[in-house]
Amino acid sequence: MEPITHFLTGACLARAGFNRKTALATATMTLAAEAPDIDIIGNFKDPVFGFAHHRGFTHSFLGLVLVQSVVVGLMYLVWRMRGRKLKDPKLPPRWGVLFVFACLAGLTHILLDFTNNYGVRPFWPFRETWYSWDIVFIVEPVILILLVAGLVLPALFSLINDEIGVRRRGPQGGLAAMVALLGVLALWGVRDYEHRRAVHALEARVYDGADPIRASAYPYWLNPFRWYGVVETRNFYATMLVDSSVPEADPEGRMRIRPKPEQDPVTLAAKRSYLGRVYLDWAKYPITETEPLENSQAAYVVRFQDLRYDYPDQTRRGVLGASVKLDRDLNVVTESFGSRGRRVASGTGKP
Repeated sequence: MEPITHFLTGACLARAGFNRKTALATATMTLAAEAPDIDIIGNFKDPVFGFAHHRGFTHSFLGLVLVQSVVVGLMYLVWRMRGRKLKDPKLPPRWGVLFVFACLAGLTHILLDFTNNYGVRPFWPFRETWYSWDIVFIVEPVILILLVAGLVLPALFSLINDEIGVRRRGPQGGLAAMVALLGVLALWGVRDYEHRRAVHALEARVYDGADPIRASAYPYWLNPFRWYGVVETRNFYATMLVDSSVPEADPEGRMRIRPKPEQDPVTLAAKRSYLGRVYLDWAKYPITETEPLENSQAAYVVRFQDLRYDYPDQTRRGVLGASVKLDRDLNVVTESFGSRGRRVASGTGKP
């Protein structure tokens, strides 16, 4: 999910009652809920390295312990630098408890990322399998509205209470935060139900006389009944829209057939590259396209694309795509993820 949802989830979780157990709970859990995305610093090295390590160690159960140790350590330093100031002297910071709370907030990050179709590797490095629930788009307005309401409404009521002279002790907003989090769980339940209906609709039909080997449905934002379907058969992939309210696959008659590309020496060389291995490990429905080049140091470019992100109505093509350029001896020249790339040592095929 995008960062704002992670921050809001951590804040709501803290307001649901954890902030009554120790000082600094809200700040710690808010920061901890987004902390696993610290792996984006890998993009400063180069985009291929960043892609290879995104949602890896920092999004694993093992890495969670280290990441949240850093978060709690940072909070301790800030607390010391601010002169150990506290809003409520009777509620001091309990650092062991804060570490447990930070780990809990970090788990919400892994869970939220698991709900979309990019996936996570929670058992890294012992098992590098990707897992994804595929029920929520990377930006979900309903979740944002629920979480914002869970945080803002109590503040508004608190202002009203102050105006009329009603004062309450201790942190406020626990009920609203819990309702917001329960609302997110309810939304996931609806999304999961509709997702299963969409997948069943895809599996129930025949595609140009071919039975599906596997089928997946990927979400759109806001609309829980609209899905993007991808089906693999023996010789081709089929992509289409799915209406889970019916349910019906390809209700608009816009199904696209993508033949599986043939394996030639150029394609195989690109797949054996560092980027090729990383991309194929992550992609669920990968396809490749080979193009000869002229007047270039490279003789071929092999483009990788995952059909999970080839939504039929999107204006930007090649989302989360990659490419590998090779010379005439099939040595890797450059590797690119998105619009940025890196050169590879000549003749080695390795970074």
